[in-house]
Amino acid sequence: MTEKRKAGTGKRRSGQGQGKAKHDLADRRPTDDRRPSKAKPAAASSTQSDSGSKAIPLWVWLIPLAAVAVWAWKSQEAPETTADTATPSSDTARSADRDAKGSTEPAKEPEEPQANADIPAPSDVAAPPASASRTASGLASVVLQAGKGGDKPGPRDRVQVHYTGWTSDGKMFDSSVVRGEPTSFGLNQVIAGWTEGLQLMTVGEKRRFWIPSELAYGNRPGKPAGQLTFDVELLSFEQAPEPPKVPEDVAKAPANAKKTKSGIAYRVLKKGTKKQHPSATSQVRVHYSGWTTDGKMFDSSVVRGEPTTFGLNQVIPGWTEGVQLMVEGEKTRFWIPGKLAYGDEPRPGMPSGTLVFEIELLEIVTAE
Repeated sequence: MTEKRKAGTGKRRSGQGQGKAKHDLADRRPTDDRRPSKAKPAAASSTQSDSGSKAIPLWVWLIPLAAVAVWAWKSQEAPETTADTATPSSDTARSADRDAKGSTEPAKEPEEPQANADIPAPSDVAAPPASASRTASGLASVVLQAGKGGDKPGPRDRVQVHYTGWTSDGKMFDSSVVRGEPTSFGLNQVIAGWTEGLQLMTVGEKRRFWIPSELAYGNRPGKPAGQLTFDVELLSFEQAPEPPKVPEDVAKAPANAKKTKSGIAYRVLKKGTKKQHPSATSQVRVHYSGWTTDGKMFDSSVVRGEPTTFGLNQVIPGWTEGVQLMVEGEKTRFWIPGKLAYGDEPRPGMPSGTLVFEIELLEIVTAE
């Protein structure tokens, strides 16, 4: 091999070392600091072959072999390719970049959608302005946005609204706007200030109310106290069905009523269409209305316009026993003594003494 060819070979090796080896560890080529030195020309004292050409010294052959041995040893200790030591291919660049960041920064969980922050209280939250209209009960209000049409909900109608409520010191305690979902209810199922106030509004109207404590929650535990301020928008309303008439025999079961050993009296008002009776653990769907013996209605799914479903082991004993006497499609009036209802002694929010129920069994949802 001539000196020129040896030098050329050295250059080619050098060029390869400076190029691809630096950026592509897949070839497992050594980097610049590990690359063997280019072979030097033989010294003048080197031996020559008998033909007169210069012989290649032994140490020239040993240098590449030693370099290869060093490279092989080093490559066993080299770490796997990372974004810090090699340039990833284009299709993995983003993932490698994320991996590199992940090695030094904690991974962030996907952020949950955040609810809107509290809605700032109006400037007149503490007291109604002089321009506010007032009712005889003490309810004050100001129209913020005019409504459409002239129809207004009645005291038992079901309404759909958006609202936000603040205490008089400006603290927001509830808001369907923040939740992002309107709410629906019967006007006879809410605080007196709402029952009265919503009847002043038309669909599309938005009004601010200042409701005195006695028309709000009073001093009930867990409820906001004192005067409350509400911004209410009436989105829609539905007229409630006419309430059932008070039974003519509400005060006392008639002589033709049947009685059970426990003391329940009952009279079938409409015969059923099937023969199967529910069990004590069946789930049933019913329409019902309830009165005290002085004729005051205290509850009615008929008025709400929506049947109710429950397990017969989840209600008062008088219902558990009485509904088992019925079949689907039947409507029965029951006189249930206090011991099988809510007791004979008055309890907050509960009717006491003998109660009269009209129950229509619409469906036995589950027989067991």
